[in-house]
Amino acid sequence: MTFQEHILQGIPNSLPESKPYDSDINHAPKRKNILSDEEKILALRNALRYFDPKHHETLLPEFKNELETYGRIYMYRLRPDYKMYARPMDEYPAKTKQAAAIMLMIQNNLDYAVAQHPHELITYGGNGGVFSNWAQYLLTMKYLAEMTEEQTLVMYSGHPMGLFPSHKDAPRVVATNGMMIPNYSKPDDWEKYNALGVTQYGQMTAGSYMYIGPQGIVHGTTITVLNGFRKIKKSPKGNLFVTSGLGGMSGAQPKAGNIAGCITVCAEVNPKITQVRLDQGWIDEKITDLDQLVSRVEQAKQYKETISIAYLGNVVDVWEKFDEANITIDLGSDQTSLHNPWAGGYYPVGLSFEESNILMANNPNLFKEKVQETLRRHAKAINKHTAKGTYFFDYGNAFLLEASRAGADVMAKKTTHGREFKYPSYVQDIMGPMCFDYGFGPFRWVCASGKPEDLAKTDAIACQVLEEIKRNSPEEIQQQMADNIQWIKGAQENKLVVGSQARILYADAEGRMKIAKAFNNAIAKGEIGQIILGRDHHDVSGTDSPYRETSNIYDGSRYTADMAIQNVIGDSFRGATWVSIHNGGGVGWGEVINGGFGMVLDGSNDAERRLKSMLFWDVNNGISRRSWARNDEAIFAIKRAMKAEPNLKVTLPNLVNDKLFNAI
Repeated sequence: MTFQEHILQGIPNSLPESKPYDSDINHAPKRKNILSDEEKILALRNALRYFDPKHHETLLPEFKNELETYGRIYMYRLRPDYKMYARPMDEYPAKTKQAAAIMLMIQNNLDYAVAQHPHELITYGGNGGVFSNWAQYLLTMKYLAEMTEEQTLVMYSGHPMGLFPSHKDAPRVVATNGMMIPNYSKPDDWEKYNALGVTQYGQMTAGSYMYIGPQGIVHGTTITVLNGFRKIKKSPKGNLFVTSGLGGMSGAQPKAGNIAGCITVCAEVNPKITQVRLDQGWIDEKITDLDQLVSRVEQAKQYKETISIAYLGNVVDVWEKFDEANITIDLGSDQTSLHNPWAGGYYPVGLSFEESNILMANNPNLFKEKVQETLRRHAKAINKHTAKGTYFFDYGNAFLLEASRAGADVMAKKTTHGREFKYPSYVQDIMGPMCFDYGFGPFRWVCASGKPEDLAKTDAIACQVLEEIKRNSPEEIQQQMADNIQWIKGAQENKLVVGSQARILYADAEGRMKIAKAFNNAIAKGEIGQIILGRDHHDVSGTDSPYRETSNIYDGSRYTADMAIQNVIGDSFRGATWVSIHNGGGVGWGEVINGGFGMVLDGSNDAERRLKSMLFWDVNNGISRRSWARNDEAIFAIKRAMKAEPNLKVTLPNLVNDKLFNAI
């Protein structure tokens, strides 16, 4: 069968042969045994409903074995034999190019070079799934191939509910992931309901088909590191950034450190993913001995090198060893998947990677104790360095939140609303006031042709647009514009593409709309192929996350999720090709609501109409909320937006003189 025939077949009428477990692939850890005997039967019934009853007798013992062995039913037998990667849009059997674009993005999320655990359909973060099982993938791809522009595919946490009549301006796909009743969003609720096959953790860009590999966060991390050094009034050159985590998105850290120009030490406990990052060129060197690491860092400091070093081992050992050796750490953070601390997101010190994986499955209570003990030790080591001048920030991975729950010494002596911890979230001190409040966030695009030359042309177009905008930009956003122009000019030489021919930069509404319009014009002229627009959910208005994206909201509303819900509703009727809304993300299940979109540009007048309407709303919704929270930068930005667009009328806050409160 051809690739197209495989897609059109969907779930095959005749079962394919069973597939052996491939130990060369990076696999998800075994999940905890959380289901009762009755619930295990329910999980099996739920899995078998995808198949004709004639197959149930064959599949039942197989799925039972998967559930017992891995804690989930992945349906490995149905994993396709064809290579998984983002093909050029024209290679997909589809009745509409919009559907073909979504198929391209789904396959990119599952590309072996992109996905963290490709056989378990997990893209990044340890549990960020595109689907829960392979039947869902096959059925979804078939529906997309059959879809017309008068239909919308409805996705319930990885399950394709079906094609429903709609219209050409409606989204082609509406996806929800993990949308639980609020009282059922504890970590064990995810374990239970995911094991039952009725919900999944879509992370941010995994379950919304918009992950573009580590490049997606390289830019944001680069901006964070550059502004982190600016904050402490140091040059990156010859100075040290220490962090941890090389799996999934956090693999971006060493690459970002190189672009920023500092020395980066990134610890990782997983040997396979460390080697992958070395082979991909995302790290320069790998070191396994702490004494050797100290010597190498001292040498790098002496010669002011720009270098990224992976330490294969636990980051706690690095913090403690550098304290003992009097190595000055200038910037410090952590990017392990602490939103998922008990199932492979964070590993205890003193145990090997393999020992930890066995313990978390066989004795989860003891594993949790060891993780919390490690968090206390981790925080203690960080505190020693910050006492000597290190600037430490929480990188939105729930490090401080989980450390506080473990009883670590991370709480501020005098807490204020929104400033509970000793150390700020990077959004509070860096990305919030410097980027999000002004409307700057992670705008991204994918070349549907798959041609590197198209990507090079879009880079040039984007750079030209940004330079034109910068000439008339107010002083308040000049640094933003300059950083992004520098980024896009160096994008090709930094070899950021993994998987699809994609790019990311930070832009405000004006920048996004003008870049998108320029792309659409180039498509109309035949200069480039079609373009798929999107963004990370980690943005101005897509996400309500009190310990990350909205951590610099101080009016008491940071625990509300109106903005994210309004964002995805607004995108859906303003022209998005697909929209998604998720519970859970980089900070944890039940800790965040986040929404995303995809939009296909085909050179048409319809595409231009949609991009103007949707992209303007997608950014200014968030600026409006931030402005109402009395954030000065956002008030400046929304006033500027209202001046540019007469139809925009936003409620502005009246500021209260602080002296009035002295008398009460």
